Amino acid sequence: MHREIGEILTSKRKELGLSQAELAQRLCDDGISVTNQAISKWENGSTLPNAKQFLCVCRALGIEDICGVFLGGNTGGILDGLSSAGRKKVMEYIQLLRDSGKYEFVPERARKELRTLPLYTLPVSAGTGQFLDGEDYEMTEVGDEVSRSANFGVRVSGDSMEPRFHDGQTVWVRQQRSLMTGDIGIFLYDGSAYLKQLTAGDEMLLLHSLNPAYPDIPVSPELPLRVLGKVIA
Repeated sequence: MHREIGEILTSKRKELGLSQAELAQRLCDDGISVTNQAISKWENGSTLPNAKQFLCVCRALGIEDICGVFLGGNTGGILDGLSSAGRKKVMEYIQLLRDSGKYEFVPERARKELRTLPLYTLPVSAGTGQFLDGEDYEMTEVGDEVSRSANFGVRVSGDSMEPRFHDGQTVWVRQQRSLMTGDIGIFLYDGSAYLKQLTAGDEMLLLHSLNPAYPDIPVSPELPLRVLGKVIA
């Protein structure tokens, strides 16, 4: 058995065009300190690598189907019953999945750092306006899909901000007291809350609807306009 393993290691190494010294260097780069003399002993069957060395040498030689390569036949694994050509096809498909980048493993902690933000249950109006203030909200768990600068969310009601914002959609907002013209934000005006774009008219500011079916709301200097925040998502 020692000799059979050694012959396989020799064959795989030569397929890659590696010398014993080059393979030893690959293993050293992987944190396994061995010499080319040790590899020579593995290949001639004098000794065997320990478990950690064996796994690392398989990785260095590109041996992924360890059971299939070293045991052959039906090994009870996922490749059980496949010929060598079939096993090769499976390995090729695995490589295609890796190369696509769509199925890369991401540790759970890095995948999604959850946090909770207030989501106002009384919708901001994208039509006629509804009051948004106080404590009428629920705490909602969000992840990296929501900008870290967001402070709260609101649900859109109506279609005056179509096609960008839709009825029932949740928008996330960064709390701030002022906006530049052209910004889309959440406003309190004349007792109602609005999701609108702040624009400049000839004589006064306007709360502009993206849907041309809705007229702009002129902001009278006699009525206070309160900015709740800027829509960021």
